[in-house]
Amino acid sequence: MKGNGNTRPVGVIGVGYVGLVTAACFAELGHEVVCLDVKAERIEALRNGTVPIYEPGVERLLARNRSRLRFTLDLDDLVGSCGIAFVCVDTPATASGDADLTRVRAVIDRLPETDERLVIVMKSTVPVGTGEKLRGDLDARGLGHVGYVSNPEFLREGRAVADFLEPDRIVIGAFADADARAVAGLYAGVRAPVITTDVASAEMIKYASNAFLATKISFINEIANVCEEMGADVGVVAEGMGLDARIGSHFLRPGIGYGGSCFPKDVKALKQLAGNSGYHFQLLTSVIEVNDLQKRRVVGKLERHLGSLRRTRIALLGLAFKADTDDMREASSLVLAARLRAEGATVVGYDPVAMQNAAELLGDEVELAGSMLEAVTGADAAVIVTEWGEFRQVCTRAVREAMRTPLVVDGRNLLDPAQARAAGFAYESVGRPSAPAENALRTTADADIAAR
Repeated sequence: MKGNGNTRPVGVIGVGYVGLVTAACFAELGHEVVCLDVKAERIEALRNGTVPIYEPGVERLLARNRSRLRFTLDLDDLVGSCGIAFVCVDTPATASGDADLTRVRAVIDRLPETDERLVIVMKSTVPVGTGEKLRGDLDARGLGHVGYVSNPEFLREGRAVADFLEPDRIVIGAFADADARAVAGLYAGVRAPVITTDVASAEMIKYASNAFLATKISFINEIANVCEEMGADVGVVAEGMGLDARIGSHFLRPGIGYGGSCFPKDVKALKQLAGNSGYHFQLLTSVIEVNDLQKRRVVGKLERHLGSLRRTRIALLGLAFKADTDDMREASSLVLAARLRAEGATVVGYDPVAMQNAAELLGDEVELAGSMLEAVTGADAAVIVTEWGEFRQVCTRAVREAMRTPLVVDGRNLLDPAQARAAGFAYESVGRPSAPAENALRTTADADIAAR
């Protein structure tokens, strides 16, 4: 693809999940890109062609556009080279639920004096009103000629490249029309509606979108919980709901709750933001409570079959917060592991790609296995936490014979219940009818007879 006439490189500040995808995709669109990070080891790895994150498609784009990409540790270098710089740093949640803007403010505070026109573009998710405050900070420092634009990201880990190059919409909030046009010009060649608005509205679009999607997830999980009590099948219910064009089928998959770097912190931040302004956002309070409940229900299902979990061995299959990523931020596995250990269980975990990140977060609290079969060997139960395709093969004779108790709790409804039970497993899922717990061991005997 050819560039769009922008003569100066594009800057990307922070090359984690969002920043690296942003850099790779702008390079794919034909732009020269200068990438900055404060982690020297990350910059060195990228200079050597090593990609420090797992995100499908990124490594290929970085390799194909290597001549357009430059990596640096020097902010002065980036500012001196680039006309537009995207800020892609973390804004994690604080203990109060507010967004931590330490890294964002560090970027603004460290901006060097420059006579060249520079536009700062905020891709990091920041509370509504942040742009107004940062605009004031820039003006107070005599940097009134530095533009400020809000351009929130809507990237789903696991398919972030497609989301960048084929987005549903591009949102641009700016104080100056010329800055909005300059940023929009960078996306030439990307076919998507462009919404140009004020900065505060752009900031709110990001929070409102994530809060609504999280609400859909918590809603279908509530429906799933009622289905379990009433003997209905939430899969069929969700299909019937999703065919209504007013509802749609997206984000109607029940499970053990949402996680990751966006939904948990953004929902809490919006709730806190509303509270700080004097408004009690009751709906989001319930969304958060339901999400927490889903993880506790997994423990209840294990206890239904095993009784007390003291001295049991539980295998967690999947540790990343979702498939096709190695991101462990706000992963359900972290909560489940802590809860199971509090109940006296030994926990062993396995993930196809997130083992290094898992080891850093879980330490010695969870045994880490090198394969699915190793994880389930000697286990009293296997819990499918992440929807990796590999785990569709868990209900095999080899796995059943390796386990101490052939019990699978499918937190992602990945398997067919009838097939799992026919293979000799006691099987629990989310929002689908359960077999009586007392039949758990009988299924194993029936499967053995059928195999003879």
